[in-house]
Parts: sequence; C-alpha cells; structure tokens
Amino acid sequence: MEPGAALLFIVGLEATRDSEPGSPFFSGLPWDCQSSERPLALRRMVRLVLFDIDGTLILTGGAGVKAFAKVFATEFNAVDGFEQLKFAGRTDVSLVREFFSFHQIAPTPENFKRFFERYVFWLDHILYQSEGAVCPGVLELIRGLQGLPQPPVVGLLTGNIRLGAEIKLRRFGLWGVFATGAFADDHEDRDQIAAVAYQRGCQMLNEPLRGDQVVVVGDTPFDIRCGRAIEAKVLAVATGGSPLDELRRHQPDWVVGTLEEISARQVVG
Repeated sequence: MEPGAALLFIVGLEATRDSEPGSPFFSGLPWDCQSSERPLALRRMVRLVLFDIDGTLILTGGAGVKAFAKVFATEFNAVDGFEQLKFAGRTDVSLVREFFSFHQIAPTPENFKRFFERYVFWLDHILYQSEGAVCPGVLELIRGLQGLPQPPVVGLLTGNIRLGAEIKLRRFGLWGVFATGAFADDHEDRDQIAAVAYQRGCQMLNEPLRGDQVVVVGDTPFDIRCGRAIEAKVLAVATGGSPLDELRRHQPDWVVGTLEEISARQVVG
C-alpha cells in the first residue's frame, strides 16, 4: 500500500468518507459529466474557490514545522538535516518521505503511520502554545463570497493531511467554513490533489466546470502550478513565504500583498 493511501487509516478516516451523510465533506451527488442547462450568466461565473491553508488562510507561528521536528526527534531519533526541508507549498507526505530518505529510514506504511499518529498529537499541543492569526482579508473575502447572489462553493486545496488541516483551522474557527476539500491523504503530489479538489467541487455542484469557473488561492509558486494543472484561475497572495516579485514571475491571474486588496466580486468575475 502506498503511504498516501495508508493515511486514510492513519488519521481515522474511512476511504468512503465523502459518500457518508454527516461527513463535513459529504457531497451526496454522483459524478455526472452531463450538466443540466443553466443560465448563461451563471455558466460564466466562478463556481468553485479553493484555498490553500498555511500562509494563505492562517499563520500558525511555525506549529506544523515544530511538530514535524518533534516527531522526527522523539520517534526516529532523526535531527540532522531538518533545516534543509522546504515546507512552503509542499505536501506532508512528500516532506516525510524526503526526510526518511535523508536518514535512510524505510518509507513503509508502518513508518508513515507511526509518524502521522504522533504528528497530529504534537501539532494540536504545539498549536495552542503558539502565536498565530488568520491572515489579513481572509474573513472579509470569504464572507463576500458567501454573500454573493450566486455564491461559489468554497473549499480547500492543501498539502496538509486532512486531520492536520482540521486541527489548524479549528484553532482559528475556520474549519466549518469549507464545504469540500482535498488533502495529502488523497495524493502525495499537489497537482493531483488539485485534480481531486476539482472533481469533488464538480460533484457538489452536480456539473462539470471549465477551468475559468475555478479559482485557486495560494501563497507559493506550488499553488500557482497546481492551479494551472487543472486550468483554473489563480489568485496569489504574499502573506506566506513567497514575496510579490517571485509570485509575479509565475504569472497568476491576480497577485496581491494581502487578501484585503481584492473583493469577492473581482474574484468571481
């Protein structure tokens, strides 16, 4: 079993979680590529907005990085080389695999399970001892999207494992905002996570979406790349680790210093 698949069990999820009523990510709708007729204006609008988490929605004071370091040190006696890991825009699974490789630790499902079981414990513990905040403009943009006459589905597109994402967002009262999402549990590669997020959004809307009906919001070149992988529009924001000039070089549709600088109506078109 690949580690990405194994994580469905690691974080206590069932593989069928999206088909279960009561799940926060329940779609309840079959995947059907034959959409019903809709007004032309609606077909032109953005119908799905997907947010990255770290550096885009929230700042955690490095809680995730600290939790990674704690688990590597206490569970695997691995401390050297941690400073070489680049976290921004990466998936949790790919980071663990890279560090396992550096220390010649076998990347077995058992070792991934061992790591993530302890990671979510330490993440929760460290997060509540860390200073953090919701990034500027996030609440206003989300409220603006929700208040539109035809509000888009608002979801997550993140390299966090699902339980890690939930722990982080619950800390700031944001978990219940998002109707759908895709995570490192779904795939190790961020571009493939984007494809899953796109498909789940289509399922919720019961219609296929063109790329220009989807917006990906993120703070790194990896977010821009994965948005382009699903032919989505991309809103890049410099509240994370990447400066404005770097983001501009990757040619997103919008680039802003903070989400205070753009309105919901500008995003949906």
